[in-house]
Amino acid sequence: MKIAIASGKGGTGKTTLSTNLASYLAETHNVVLTDLDVEEPNSNLFIQGDLIIEEEKFYDIPEWKQDACTLCNICHEVCNYNAIIRLDDKIMVFPQLCHSCYACSELCPESALPMKPHKMGKLQFYQNGALSMVESCLDIGQEQAVPLIKQTHKFVDEHFAKDTIQIFDSPPGTSCPVMEAVSPADLVILVTEPTPFGLHDLTLAVDTMRQLGKDFGVVINRYGIGNDDVLDYCQKEKIPVLAKIPNSRRIAELYAAGKLLYKYLPEIKEIMEDLALTIIKWETAS
Repeated sequence: MKIAIASGKGGTGKTTLSTNLASYLAETHNVVLTDLDVEEPNSNLFIQGDLIIEEEKFYDIPEWKQDACTLCNICHEVCNYNAIIRLDDKIMVFPQLCHSCYACSELCPESALPMKPHKMGKLQFYQNGALSMVESCLDIGQEQAVPLIKQTHKFVDEHFAKDTIQIFDSPPGTSCPVMEAVSPADLVILVTEPTPFGLHDLTLAVDTMRQLGKDFGVVINRYGIGNDDVLDYCQKEKIPVLAKIPNSRRIAELYAAGKLLYKYLPEIKEIMEDLALTIIKWETAS
């Protein structure tokens, strides 16, 4: 079972839900929480464990070999990301735009663009009983999150059994990193807040999940502020509302202290119980 926690905007409570749900499920199941918000991972502020593995991660970028190049221009034509251009008698490579798709390198008739590894970040794997946590973080200045997210998914698939529940704490928004993060998910939980801004970005996230063909539901965080527009939208669009997390000063205080909410607040534990039952029922039905 693979569950992605996502949202249309930052700050809605993805990490709050991810860490609490993962920790609660780990009381009865083997669970791995994967923090895929690689630009600013923060799940480790709430869940600690023993460091088992730490790996540097690399992605491949083409390196132009002038002596071998015949300036045929194929590399520029096949690059969908404009990472390679020809300027007179030179080929210029822009690493920040490269997605490591290998098209230029593989299709170059003279093998003038061999791929070379470049460090992009690191991956850490922590263990705390039945709860595992995998976190990846981009190096400062790196702009491409997708290759690191893809490699993190691969690490999880290779190191954890299929009966392990996988929870992905996804990046915010609806861009390429989000789509890569949720790509293997069986179920996507969209976290939103009952405000006009929250509703606007929820509609974008819903459209994205529908385009990807994902099953999804909504959790409304900070319920009690704003208005009922999010509820009305979900009802109109026939989107299941899986939970409502109340707006509470106590929740904010516990979060600021790096505490797991369900261990201190019975109403949050009840929400986690209901979500766990929903996930189990959904898995059984599917």
